[in-house]
Order: sequence, then structure tokens, then C-alpha cells
Amino acid sequence: MPPFVENVEDKDAVPVSRQKQVTQQQQREEENHPDYRYPLYLGRWKRSIPYVHDDFARDDMDEPHLKRKHTILREHPEVEKLYGTDIRTLYVSIAINALQIAIAYYFGRVYTPPLYVFIGVAYFVGGTVTGVIGVIIHEACHCLITKNKIMNRYIGLLTNTCLPVPIAQSFRRYHIQHHSWQGVEGLDPDLPLEWEKRLIRGNAITKLAWILIYPFMYVIRGAVMQSDRNLTPSKWELINAAYSVTMDVLIVMFCGWKGLLYLFLSLYFGYSLHPGAAHFIQEHYTFDDGQETYSYYGILNYPFMNIGYHNEHHDFQKIPWSKLPQLRSTARDYYDKLAYHTSWVMVHWMFIFQSTLGPQSRLIRTYEDFKQGRSILGKMRIWEENHIQQRKTNKDAK
Repeated sequence: MPPFVENVEDKDAVPVSRQKQVTQQQQREEENHPDYRYPLYLGRWKRSIPYVHDDFARDDMDEPHLKRKHTILREHPEVEKLYGTDIRTLYVSIAINALQIAIAYYFGRVYTPPLYVFIGVAYFVGGTVTGVIGVIIHEACHCLITKNKIMNRYIGLLTNTCLPVPIAQSFRRYHIQHHSWQGVEGLDPDLPLEWEKRLIRGNAITKLAWILIYPFMYVIRGAVMQSDRNLTPSKWELINAAYSVTMDVLIVMFCGWKGLLYLFLSLYFGYSLHPGAAHFIQEHYTFDDGQETYSYYGILNYPFMNIGYHNEHHDFQKIPWSKLPQLRSTARDYYDKLAYHTSWVMVHWMFIFQSTLGPQSRLIRTYEDFKQGRSILGKMRIWEENHIQQRKTNKDAK
């Protein structure tokens, strides 16, 4: 079952797979545009199917988000008013770290719960809180909490307090690379490794096992990229490591080893088979031909701070989490025509049990194709500005 979109011809219809509905006039306009993917920037490529194909799907253009951003801004210049920061994110960070430390102290010094209670709280509470911590670290790495870049660094460190391993600064380093080089071979650190796509394939058991080790894959992929490109830890990564070790020692002193174990379990559950962790699959695994990024518009966006609005975030990285729904509302003529998910539980279910999906269900492009696609940005701007002016002239003539 593919992801869902609304059928724009029948508002009362059951959600269906993305259908590109254009008039003959729109089709003629698209054919004249410098980028054949205009206006949604959907490719012509077919997704990679396990046991049918051996490699990722391959595109011949650059990633779609920068161009869709410019296209939307020319149609909706008011979107720029959504740019900014949201200091409330800092308050959420303080609150959830306090909650996690309080639970760690309770389990470590006050109450020895039955094993099922300990694991249950670590999964349902700790795993959920860990997911929210990941969202805040993500906001900090894009400098969406305060206008001061260094303060965003420090907020990232603060948010990392209840994650017993140093994540914030390494995530910042590699996540920005992911945005800059989405899908580019050898440059996008988010792509699965060769052994992942070769061994996992479309088997439900191996895919389940792969999701269960996903927390470790973040570390392994970063280490492999560091080795392949002869990279060394940055100053901020070393600061993060020292900070995490210091916090772990303090947590053991005040909360005991069982308190630290609770935080480790929370981290593991929050990044593996947890509804909130399904966004790792939802974001860029190709459930449909031609579309490499997907959003999630379900109820769990509320506790997880709109992390599901992934197309919107990639298009407009300067908009904080709290205003992403407003972006979608403003540019519905774009986002509602893209395929999207409505259930994170179903994302995991489909990914595990559909043999047509697996770690190889991603899209790649060469550096040369990426640069070639970027080279037509100037032509795009001229074409779209002329097109908008022509439409205004025709409208005034009527």
C-alpha cells in the first residue's frame, strides 16, 4: 500500500495514492520549464525493488527541495514571514531533561520496580522523550531556537544531557551535509551502507532486525564516512564527548547505575522499533516512483514537535517546527499533491512486511548530475518570473 494523499477531485473520497492532476494548459507550461520536474519536482525514475534490483534507484537531476523552495516563494512570497526561531523549544528541552533525570533518580535511588515496569516506562515514556530530544537537537543544529549560533550549540549540548552518548554535535555536522548533498553518492551520510542493502533486502525478519539495530547504524555510518573521507572529530564533537562523559558520571553518582541504565534503554527504544522512530523510514525511503522525500501528517506530530513535516522542512530550513503546519497550509497547492503518510505505525508495518521495500529503497545521484541540475537555477528564475508576470497580465486583461 503506497503513502496517501487527498484526491483533489473528490474531497469526500478515501485517501488514495498520489495522482498528478493537471490541465492541458498546465502540461504545456511544465514542458516549457527548464526543469522537467516542475512544479512539484517529481522525477521520472522508478523505485528500487528488492530481489528485482541490486542497487538504489538512480536520478539524473539534483535534489528537488531547493528548486521547489524557489518556486513556492515566487508563488507565495509571504512564506518568508515564517522564517525565524522559537525560544519555547529551549523550555521543552529543560522540561524533558528534568523529567528523564527525575525518573532515572526514582528508579535508581527510590524504587526498584519489577522488570516489566522498568522496561515499560523506558519504552513508552523514555523512548518517547528520547524522540523529542532528537527533534530539539535537530532544531538546534539548524539554529532555529535562538538567533545566536553559539547559543544553539550550547542548547544542543544541554539537550544531550539525558542521552548517555554524545550525539548533538556529530548530528549537526552530518545532518547539514545530508541537506546539502541529499542522495549524492559518497557525500550524503544518511544513505545506507553497501552491506545494509545487500544483506537485508526485502525479508521481513532481516528488516525487523535492521530496525532493532538502527540506533547503532547512526554511529556506524558516521564512523565509515569519517574513515572513507579521512575526517577527524571536530572541536565541538570533542566538547560533546567530554560533556557526555561528565554527565554520565554525575548521573551515576546521583541516580546510580540503574538510573544510567534507564537512560540507555530510553535511547535504544526511542531510536529503534518505536512509533516516533518511524520518521527515519518515513522521510526518504521510496514508497512511490519519482518521489524521494515524504511528510507525515498524523496526530503524533503534536508530541513530536512536527518532525513529520519533512518535505516542508527540507524545502524551508529556516522555518521552526511550530510554523511548519502554517507553511503547508499556505502552500497546499504543492504539498497536498505530494504523497504523504498518515500513520507511523503503518510506516513500520509496510516497511517490514512488504517485500518491495528495504534499505535499498532510496535514491542516489552522481555529483556531476547534481551540479548539472543546479546549473539551471538561473534559467528557472527567469522563466518563472516571466510566467507569473504573464499570468498577472492575462488576469488584468480579463
